[in-house]
Amino acid sequence: MGASERSVFRVLIRALTERMFKHLRRWFVTHIFGRSRQRARLVSKEGRCNIEFGNVDAQSRFIFFVDIWTTVLDLKWRYKMTVFITAFLGSWFLFGLLWYVVAYVHKDLPEFYPPDNRTPCVENINGMTSAFLFSLETQVTIGYGFRFVTEQCATAIFLLIFQSILGVIINSFMCGAILAKISRPKKRAKTITFSKNAVISKRGGKLCLLIRVANLRKSLLIGSHIYGKLLKTTITPEGETIILDQTNINFVVDAGNENLFFISPLTIYHIIDHNSPFFHMAAETLSQQDFELVVFLDGTVESTSATCQVRTSYVPEEVLWGYRFVPIVSKTKEGKYRVDFHNFGKTVEVETPHCAMCLYNEKDARARMKRGYDNPNFVLSEVDETDDTQM
Repeated sequence: MGASERSVFRVLIRALTERMFKHLRRWFVTHIFGRSRQRARLVSKEGRCNIEFGNVDAQSRFIFFVDIWTTVLDLKWRYKMTVFITAFLGSWFLFGLLWYVVAYVHKDLPEFYPPDNRTPCVENINGMTSAFLFSLETQVTIGYGFRFVTEQCATAIFLLIFQSILGVIINSFMCGAILAKISRPKKRAKTITFSKNAVISKRGGKLCLLIRVANLRKSLLIGSHIYGKLLKTTITPEGETIILDQTNINFVVDAGNENLFFISPLTIYHIIDHNSPFFHMAAETLSQQDFELVVFLDGTVESTSATCQVRTSYVPEEVLWGYRFVPIVSKTKEGKYRVDFHNFGKTVEVETPHCAMCLYNEKDARARMKRGYDNPNFVLSEVDETDDTQM
C-alpha cells in the first residue's frame, strides 16, 4: 500500500470515527440523560397545557358556576355523562316525590281508602313507584295514558305545567352540551399533526429552523396562520427572574405565514438571523440550552366554520442540528400527487454550519473578498537593485 493510499485510508477512518462518535453522543444524551432528567413542558406534544392553579379563593371558584355553560363544556366525558344522568334522574325523582306529596295531601292513596266515586288529582298513583313513573312519563312526554291529571286539583295542573317547562329546559341544555362537546373544533385539531422533531439546516442560503406539519383530512383549514413562542427563564438587568418569558418566533413558508394552502404537508421555517433568539446558539451547545419552543396553528374549519387552534412544543433534545426532512410528496404515473406519511418525520444529515454566526461571518468574508479593501497602513518601499555580477 502506497503512501497516498494510506493517507486516504486514514482520512476515511477518521471521518467514519467522527460520525460514529457523533451518533453515539446524540444517542447517549437523548436516551440516558433524557430519561434521568425530564424537562418540564408547558405544552405537551399533543397540545395539552401543563399548568395548575393554586390558592384560588372561593369567590373565584364561584365564577365557574356563573359561567356554567363553559364549565360543562370543559368537563371530561366521564364527568359530563355523570352530570347528564344525574340531571335527568334527579329531576324525575324530585317531581315524583312532589306528585306523591300531592296525592298524599289530597288523600288519593290506597292507604286512605278513598271512595269509588272520588275523582283523584292524578289517576292510578298508588305509591312512590307509580308517582316516579308518572313523573318520568310527563317529563319525557311518553304519555302511556294509564296515569293522567284530572281537572279536580289546581295544584296538580300547576305542577304539570312547571315540570313540562323545566323538562324542556333540562333537555335543551343537556342535549345542547353533548352536541357542542362532540362538535368542538378540538377534535378537528387531532387531524393536524406536527413532526416529532424540528431540524436546523440551510435553506435558500440561510440557516433556518424547520418544522413539518400535515393536514390528515382533505378538507382545508381556511385562513390558516402559524406562529411560535420561545419560552425560557430570563433575568432582567434589575435582577428579576422571569419564568416562562415569551419571545415571538416568526414562522413562514415560501408564500408567507398567513392564508396557507394546506392541502399537502408543509415545511415551515424560521430564519435564524441577527434578530433570532437562536442566533447565538451552536450545534455543540444546543442540548445544554433550557427553552421550550411552542408552535401554534390557527385556522377555520371549512365544514363547520368553527375556529380551531393546534399546538405542540419542542425542547432542545428534539431539535436536530444539521438535518433536513426527507421529501414525501411525489407524482404518480396517473398524474396524481401522492403523500407518503411513512417518511413524514424522517430526517437525513446534511452539511450545515455549526452556528449561525459562523455562516454570516463566512458570507461577510466572501463579500469583502469580492469587493476588496485598501489598506491605509500599507507602504510601498522601493528596493535598489545592485548588480554584483562581475563580467
